[in-house]
Amino acid sequence: MLLPPPLTPPTLVGDALRERGFAVLDAAGLAALSGVGEGGFADLAPLWNDLPPDAYLRDGGRYRRRRHACLVADGDRLTVAPHRAHWQPVEYNALHGGLERWFEPVAPQMIEATAFRRMVHALAACASELKGAQPWYVEVHQFRIDTTDGIGRPTPEGAHRDGVDLVAVVLVDRHHIKGGETRVFEAHGTHGIRFTLTEPWSVLLLDDARVIHESTPIQPQGEAGHRDTLVLTLRANGFQGP
Repeated sequence: MLLPPPLTPPTLVGDALRERGFAVLDAAGLAALSGVGEGGFADLAPLWNDLPPDAYLRDGGRYRRRRHACLVADGDRLTVAPHRAHWQPVEYNALHGGLERWFEPVAPQMIEATAFRRMVHALAACASELKGAQPWYVEVHQFRIDTTDGIGRPTPEGAHRDGVDLVAVVLVDRHHIKGGETRVFEAHGTHGIRFTLTEPWSVLLLDDARVIHESTPIQPQGEAGHRDTLVLTLRANGFQGP
């Protein structure tokens, strides 16, 4: 049985992030938050069909494909930063921390898409409401987790924080899979919640200082399947690096 997410109206996202450290919006809510017409993100979904394999998986798996980009959101400006490695300290990613991971860049078609850019600006506004107005260093991750080997792990590092200020996990597609349950826990407490995102272009927003998150493994349902997500992280004072 899939547990539905506790949805937040777009007008109350700031309150939810301050009070409990996370918020979930359905597709209509993300569209409204971003100032995009309902269904306005759908044209981006085919870009997940052209993701190169992740060559850095230390668990020996072949289940993850991805692309990566770095942007800077500063007021009304959104600029593409020079392509760089994705890096996390071992304190936040025990499996892949301390490793410079170079992924192929996100396609220009997505970076230049009006709907995508409006989403990034909306997330930057959420981060500024939560942490104060400032430039935001945004990392963009396209993920496809598949069931080629019978199981796929959206978060092979387990429950974790990302070492940023705001995290957005956007579900793009679920195809012929079971599993993929989202779990959010207080970073310094005992409360937790679990649910499954099933609606394309619904989103989980996380105050990374307040909560830990993970997604459970996926398995095929009848035939090989996949789970596509768009993960955006926003950080003050620069990108993470060695």
